[in-house]
Amino acid sequence: MKRFTELERKYVLDVLDNEFSTSKNSIYNNKLEKLFAEKFSANYAIGHSNGTVTMHTALAALGVQAGDEVIVPPLTMSSTSLAVLNNGSIPVYADVNKDTFNIDAAAIERVITSKTKAVITVALYGLSPDYDEILKVCKKYNIYLIEDNAECFYSTYKGKLVGQFGDFASFSFQASKHLTCGEGGMLTCTNEEFADNARRFNCLGYAGVSAKQGKITRNDIQDPNYSRHVALGFNYRMSELQAAVAFGQLERAEELIQNRIEVAKIFDSVIIDTSLLTRQLEPDGYLNSYWSYSLILNTDKPEIDWYKFRDLFQKNGGDGFYAAWKLSYFEPLFLELIQKWPGVWQKYEKGLCPVSEYLQPRMIQLKTNYWELGEAERQAEILSKTINQF
Repeated sequence: MKRFTELERKYVLDVLDNEFSTSKNSIYNNKLEKLFAEKFSANYAIGHSNGTVTMHTALAALGVQAGDEVIVPPLTMSSTSLAVLNNGSIPVYADVNKDTFNIDAAAIERVITSKTKAVITVALYGLSPDYDEILKVCKKYNIYLIEDNAECFYSTYKGKLVGQFGDFASFSFQASKHLTCGEGGMLTCTNEEFADNARRFNCLGYAGVSAKQGKITRNDIQDPNYSRHVALGFNYRMSELQAAVAFGQLERAEELIQNRIEVAKIFDSVIIDTSLLTRQLEPDGYLNSYWSYSLILNTDKPEIDWYKFRDLFQKNGGDGFYAAWKLSYFEPLFLELIQKWPGVWQKYEKGLCPVSEYLQPRMIQLKTNYWELGEAERQAEILSKTINQF
């Protein structure tokens, strides 16, 4: 199996053959948005240049203002928090579930204040959060829900596709993701007003664009009396080349995602009988799409043993593995600058999110993007050998 095939190449060459002419420079954007909306049973899908600006767009489209609070998990790539900061809003951190590693509904409720306007959940490593409980909290306090599904394509929660729970759902096509065009993002929603706002925000605030209309016409823009800008907006649009590759990947989504699930099953067979490693829990009614295969190294000395285990794995021929990101509020940007922002009431210090702080130094993420299952089986054998030697 190949990650890219002649299908994606065909679409890219088609874009190049069209020479980015104005009349043909949104063909694949339109195709991609239409197919993406169909796949995720959304009324609207809006392409973006990456999967961080999608969340900035969502916040702005919902009317979240500077100084408003947005609840996020600390155990994820800091792009989730950065999107909040880009909006001038304040990230507030809620802890995660120790078994699923995803943001916890009870922890969300504990940090809600009168300034809370939204929650951004993250489907970490391809696994859904507990949306039943999270939605109860959001409805109780009348706050918006945005799904950050950068690592999550075609996962399900109680029979429903992840991406169908929030007021907006954000997806990423960055190079490591399930479907990729090198960089890019998609935002979906069902509310037309929100989608109109989102389209204008990601398209320079143009008057002539809307939820389903991503391009202004030549006749409009060449009118000397045309008022282009009716709202604040940025140039967050997806390029036609990105859209062409992503469209090809989306047409092949089932096989690309199923391959990662098969790789996870191979790793499952290795760790089933060991107490050294505990995998991310996949509760009944959840289906994980495995952006990575996530584990906890059960040790009291992660500051030593994590490195020992990684080095031994690599010495045995393993590819190595990902570490969990440093918790967002421990990053220098947050400690040295954001902590001093007006309105930031949380103290970025040890104990803020104790479960996240316990998990982060012990976490191991094995690759699942092996396009030949034989190589995944070889890596699993090396993992087994490493466990036995450790």
